[in-house]
Amino acid sequence: MANERILVVDDELPIRMALKTAFIREGMHVAEAECGRDALKLLHTQSFDLIVLDIMMQDIDGYTILQSLRADGILTPVLMLSGRQEEMDQVLGLGLGADDYLTKPFHLSVLIQKVKALIRRSSIYNQSRQNVIAVGPFRFDTMRLECYKNDRLLSFTARELALFRFLLEHPGQVFTKEQLYQQVWNENLVDDNTIMVYMKRLREKIEDDPKNPRYITTIRGIGYLFYGQKQ
Repeated sequence: MANERILVVDDELPIRMALKTAFIREGMHVAEAECGRDALKLLHTQSFDLIVLDIMMQDIDGYTILQSLRADGILTPVLMLSGRQEEMDQVLGLGLGADDYLTKPFHLSVLIQKVKALIRRSSIYNQSRQNVIAVGPFRFDTMRLECYKNDRLLSFTARELALFRFLLEHPGQVFTKEQLYQQVWNENLVDDNTIMVYMKRLREKIEDDPKNPRYITTIRGIGYLFYGQKQ
């Protein structure tokens, strides 16, 4: 673990310097913000692996900053710092989307351990998200080779799974039978009947009404189109 980018947000210079020194020793890159406004500017222009966020600041408190980040869809892990040890403060911070909470004073070794754990957990989570193709109500786990509709496991054969995965990876695109056969069967000699049979099977498994398909549409004279949502 090295080269992680950390943002330290605290209006006390000695704390910022102590944290910066500790993180640099761990091979991390550190940016600083001495107030809430500076922090928000940095967070909307740069990306970080973790934010160390003090709660009590003069211009904008840590809770407000945290709410703003999560409302804007910024999911960077946040470790909150506070000089107050009341349990409700911790509950509030975690409830607003903080990933962990540390009260002052603290040992730098404890903080470093928490920071590394949060970054590691975030990395694992991001990797798992990359292994999932999500389109509309459908979710395809590329590691387990499982496909779900509204969290209900769909029963596909291996070839059906390969065909539906290809469609999920290209929503809104029209493909001819030749293109589908080449991509999924890896053959140039196209069997039109095979494509029709497999499309019928897919519709029976994913459509609410297979006779009136909303997800897989036939484009007359061309081929098929997969929609991510019902049409």
